[in-house]
Amino acid sequence: MENNNTQSVEPKKKKSPVFPIILAVVLIGGGIYGYNEYRYGQTHEETDDAQIASNMSPVISKISGYVAEVKVKDNQFVKKGDTLVILDNRDQKMVLDQSLAALSTAKSNISTAEASTTATSKNINSSQAAVATANAQIEAAKVNIWKTSQDLKRYANLVKDHSITEQQYEQALAAKQSADKQLQVLVDQRNQIAQQVGIASSQTAASSQQISVAHSVVKQREVDVENARLNLSYTVILAPEDGYVGKVPTQAGQFLQAGAQLFSLVKNDQKWVVANFKETQVDKMVEGQKVKIKIDAFPDQDFEGVVSSFSPATGSTFSILPPDNASGNFVKVVQRLPVKIDFTNLDKEIAKRLRTGMNVKAEVTLK
Repeated sequence: MENNNTQSVEPKKKKSPVFPIILAVVLIGGGIYGYNEYRYGQTHEETDDAQIASNMSPVISKISGYVAEVKVKDNQFVKKGDTLVILDNRDQKMVLDQSLAALSTAKSNISTAEASTTATSKNINSSQAAVATANAQIEAAKVNIWKTSQDLKRYANLVKDHSITEQQYEQALAAKQSADKQLQVLVDQRNQIAQQVGIASSQTAASSQQISVAHSVVKQREVDVENARLNLSYTVILAPEDGYVGKVPTQAGQFLQAGAQLFSLVKNDQKWVVANFKETQVDKMVEGQKVKIKIDAFPDQDFEGVVSSFSPATGSTFSILPPDNASGNFVKVVQRLPVKIDFTNLDKEIAKRLRTGMNVKAEVTLK
């Protein structure tokens, strides 16, 4: 009798080869991709810690004063020499007027000293002429003394012989004595005139020194005038370069200290990239290497650049409070080094649209 419970044997199903093939393709593709990425990473360094940079010029007040008028607004484009801020200039005008008055007085002192010198020079000439006249008179008096002396000798012999009267002898004696006194008077007068010449010469020398002093004072007053005019010009603050004005917090009536920064002027002449690479990335980086640049604001455009220079210190070193690893517990933190990258194909129109601080991705080709 046949056994109806005999079980039928079903054939085994064959495994599909699709999954292993897909897995193999994925593994092979992943390996190739990973290998390519590894090779690419060996010849490239990239960072997204990068920003657009440009020259920024601070607008500074060179003198203290109150703001009279602000001529610019936030984000306004200005050209070199445009008026930005006007300060109250009344104090500077008064100082300039005082300096001009002092200069005029100093110049008049020169005229006074020159006139005094001219007068003393004329006195010297007059005194010298008087000395010459006195000398001539002295010579004449000496001749008169000689004559009266000879007459007195003759009269003395004659009076002994009673050839002349005693009165005639006395007259000759009186003439001799008068001639002696006249000579003494003329000598004293000549000496007094000579002293006047010396005094006039001293006065002339003093007047000449006064002229030199007066000229020095004039130069000093001219410097004061120029300084006053310079300070007056500082009451009008001008744009040092072409560029865009940043935020303008300055208001009319505000008091400014000399050297205080009013706001910043972002120059529009040049743009570059500052990329902060990790210190472990810069081992093979050198100046002149090509850089691919992606700007977040222009995602559809590719930019090219070149490594221009490396910062002499890490970014944290230039911070307000640089780290001091010698104090407290030390925690090692990977530092970043700023690298300057210059554009090589930056369009002028796009350059005008770029703003300082825009985010950038930089990729350096190491070979």
